Amino acid sequence: MMLRTIAAALLALALWAATAAAQPAASLKDGIVGAWDFVVAEVTAPDGKKSFPFGETPKGILIFTADGRFAQIHVAGDVPKIASNNRLTGTPEEYAEIMRRSLSVFGTYTIDEANKTVTYNIVSASFPNWQGEAQTRTIDKLTSDEFVNTNRGLAGGRGSASNFYRRAK
Repeated sequence: MMLRTIAAALLALALWAATAAAQPAASLKDGIVGAWDFVVAEVTAPDGKKSFPFGETPKGILIFTADGRFAQIHVAGDVPKIASNNRLTGTPEEYAEIMRRSLSVFGTYTIDEANKTVTYNIVSASFPNWQGEAQTRTIDKLTSDEFVNTNRGLAGGRGSASNFYRRAK
């Protein structure tokens, strides 16, 4: 009898914990803090055509700290290796492909709870034109396990880019 009571209590506790974990955080700011594994980036052109700038199986991470800093790294799963095995002696073609298929950005961030946005204040990036920019993305989804944001103003009128992440475990 005691064993059944303990088992029932443990089951109830496990169900409660699973339900609590699926609930959104009290605030976007609280919910976003932590490390997120990059799943995929999907660009939607103005004509509706979709593309995947980092391929369909990229690697990467997005980290938000509680004190307002962020770091993002996106790398294509099939980014080419440099034949010389020395990062300083790649060919122009190797460097060009690596530049096209990877992106790193870091700086500070702010959350607008009412508008459900995150703004990246970029200190530096592997695409140097972004240095000093503020880029705002909509927060389309934020749960304890998933985060999706969209940058709706891609340069050159290229459309929008949605980035999908899973909480790092």
